[in-house]
Amino acid sequence: MRILVVEDEVKLANATKRALELQKYAVDVAYNGNDGLDLAIGEKFDLLILDLMLPGLDGIELCKRIRTEGIQTPIVMLTAKGQTSDKVLGLDVGADDYMVKPFSFEELFARIRALIRRPAKSAESVLIIKDLSLDPTRFKVKRGEREIQLSTKEYSLLEYLMRNKNTVLTREQIVSHVWNYDSDILPATVEVHIKHLRDKIEESGEAKLIKTIRGRGYTIGEE
Repeated sequence: MRILVVEDEVKLANATKRALELQKYAVDVAYNGNDGLDLAIGEKFDLLILDLMLPGLDGIELCKRIRTEGIQTPIVMLTAKGQTSDKVLGLDVGADDYMVKPFSFEELFARIRALIRRPAKSAESVLIIKDLSLDPTRFKVKRGEREIQLSTKEYSLLEYLMRNKNTVLTREQIVSHVWNYDSDILPATVEVHIKHLRDKIEESGEAKLIKTIRGRGYTIGEE
């Protein structure tokens, strides 16, 4: 899952990025509203975290413009203000949730998990394809009774594939969801990670789940 954090307090923004990366999310950061708008419109994210008080465009205007563009990505608003009027305004312009600073990362993680479970295609708490299961709450992957240890990127790649089962995902789509905007991605990066993932979830005698669709990309599914 890929998250955009728009926060002008550099220390808080970077600490939030590190904390989210430890939770196996790919994270991009913008330190002002204008850069945040460019990223939100130009890139594909699964969730946006916006500070209310930002240089350039403030969080309210940024949220408005994102929604005006037809982008329905879940948005969490952050602010040091705790008045009810600020919360109502943020929700009225399209935010999905609201947190007041200072906040705990554990609470933020819980809010994120709740928001990304809302879409119908990912409503199930545990993702399952045949005997392969991925628990996004506990970051556990199992094939039957065998627990599988994955790297952060392998986990993110598998989760993205499983949330879009039976759908062919291009290399470009995979890169945009699993890697940060400023990551140095080599042409063979996706192929290498797919190979490593297959080696771990498709041991000898187990059904092959990840399929390469020549000239198009990759898919995972029941068939």
